[in-house]
Amino acid sequence: MKSYETIIREDINHVAIVTLNRPKVHNAFNPIMIEELTTIFKYLGNDTTIRAIVLTGEGKSFSAGADIKYMQESKDFSYEENHEDAHRLEQLFNTIYLTPKPVIGRINGAAFGGGIGLISVCDIVIAVKTAKMAFSEVNLGILPAVISPYVIPKIGFTNASRFFLSGERFNAIKAHEIGLIHELANDIPDLDQKIADILDQLFTSSPAAMASIKRLLVRNRDTEFQELRKYCISQIAELRTSDEGKEGLIAFLEKRPAEWNFSPWKGRDRTDDLSE
Repeated sequence: MKSYETIIREDINHVAIVTLNRPKVHNAFNPIMIEELTTIFKYLGNDTTIRAIVLTGEGKSFSAGADIKYMQESKDFSYEENHEDAHRLEQLFNTIYLTPKPVIGRINGAAFGGGIGLISVCDIVIAVKTAKMAFSEVNLGILPAVISPYVIPKIGFTNASRFFLSGERFNAIKAHEIGLIHELANDIPDLDQKIADILDQLFTSSPAAMASIKRLLVRNRDTEFQELRKYCISQIAELRTSDEGKEGLIAFLEKRPAEWNFSPWKGRDRTDDLSE
């Protein structure tokens, strides 16, 4: 079996367990991980010995999204380089989304930005209650563009508008309420038991029928979906090369508020303002 630098693959009873394996950086993406994940999901989709895939993270986090060093490099990319980079990331999400095997998200901890993108392309998601999440891109002057075609159908426009715009943190209980997560677990042992239960149920399903159902679900999406994917790639490339996109990342690296980050409401009587 091929060895990987940033992920681990383990096969148990016709189930492939794919583990993001960069725990020191909370399993954040870098170009190698993006390539390895894309490659392994393409391979597993055609592996007739595999009936289901479990995606999880090593350590305390599921995935913190894009690696900060990777993001730091992107601020100096041209628009064309950022476009190609965003295209590779989008291809990862689309590859997992189109995998003809059921993909179960075992969410063992925090997920931010692109980490939530991975959650959104899983077919069934179970998470520990303590997991924290956020669409933190807006705080860095960019946007959750390439994940949005997969996230918005899961959580709906009304929830996307709130959490995309605010970048606020929310817990797994809220994620369950808005449809991002199917089931909650009390702790890791409970998480593993629930994963085992759902795998037992999936093994009562016909592999060919499950593959057909996944194709059916894709066909039921908006006919403009492919154009939407292209638009989202161009949007993130544009904002990454913008002044605010660069300022957001620099401010994060320098551990200071971005130039737009201030709180005019703090210390004021809001009722006076609203009554004027």
